[in-house]
Amino acid sequence: MRILLTGATGVVGTEVARLLRTTGHTTVPVARRNTGLPWNIGTEPPPPALAGHWDVIVHAAATTRWTLTREEAATANLDPLRAVLALADRDTHLVHVSTAYVGGTRNPEDLRGAEFEGYRNGYEWSKARSEDLVRAEHPGPLTVVRPPLVVGRRDNGAIARFSGPYTILQALVSGLAAVVVGDPHGYAEISPVDQVAAVITAAALAAPPPSPRTEVIAAGPDCLTLTTLLDVICDTLNSYRTAHGVDPVERPPLVPVESWNRFFLPLADQYLSPVQSRAVKLLAMFQSYTSMAEPFTPTHPVPDPAAVLATAVHHWAASKPRLALARPHPWTLLAPA
Repeated sequence: MRILLTGATGVVGTEVARLLRTTGHTTVPVARRNTGLPWNIGTEPPPPALAGHWDVIVHAAATTRWTLTREEAATANLDPLRAVLALADRDTHLVHVSTAYVGGTRNPEDLRGAEFEGYRNGYEWSKARSEDLVRAEHPGPLTVVRPPLVVGRRDNGAIARFSGPYTILQALVSGLAAVVVGDPHGYAEISPVDQVAAVITAAALAAPPPSPRTEVIAAGPDCLTLTTLLDVICDTLNSYRTAHGVDPVERPPLVPVESWNRFFLPLADQYLSPVQSRAVKLLAMFQSYTSMAEPFTPTHPVPDPAAVLATAVHHWAASKPRLALARPHPWTLLAPA
């Protein structure tokens, strides 16, 4: 088979590329940079090497920042998808990597209103619209893969880039995570990157589905709660710190979303420095991802997510010892103007 892989240097794409290299099929990996065939998808024409029929296209390229505006999200994720669709024909099996968060139950307090049509942020909105686009315009077989928050490999925690959920680790050891906003009993779905890549690769190598298929990767009934997630993170970090003779970090208190948005934030914001205010707003973006009212229903269950998370946190600490062993700086409040 002739297989095109976009986003080949991303968190998920790196793992998919590694698996596809062992299959014996002709795989062409592309990315914006750091690859043998660079392509700024959606902003420039495809390289001549991409001409011709593709048996499979795995579209893993995406900008995952949660701070995207609607216009930025459309440019970053919808325009590249249109460029990829132009390379596919009715015999091309398109494996489109989406996100589990286009589905599920959302808390009305987490939503952003008209700008993102009820979704939490521009990334999530663009992924929902991408699914609409690919279902409407791709004439051939289609598999949509929906992973949750992605962390390192199950066996050793390795990952191509520390992003997304890893932000909270740095916030904890720096002291910027003075509180964690969310429902203590809310659910937090994670998956190791190697499982996500395995599902995508299996879909790419399988017989094309006769009708569009959706694969959901999640722990489902074994999903972590926010309380358990924080316990695992703090216990793993502190085990690493203790082994290196460094005092443990304190587990930040949990503040319910409603109390934070209605009472704490309006009162506290005037006393925060610009850095603290930005940190609060960034960490607040996690609250809807770690406080879901119910877990997803998986087609590919994630076993023992607590062990996955612990391995990922330990790998992060071992990779970034200066950060992991840093002394937290407690917050100091500014005098009101």
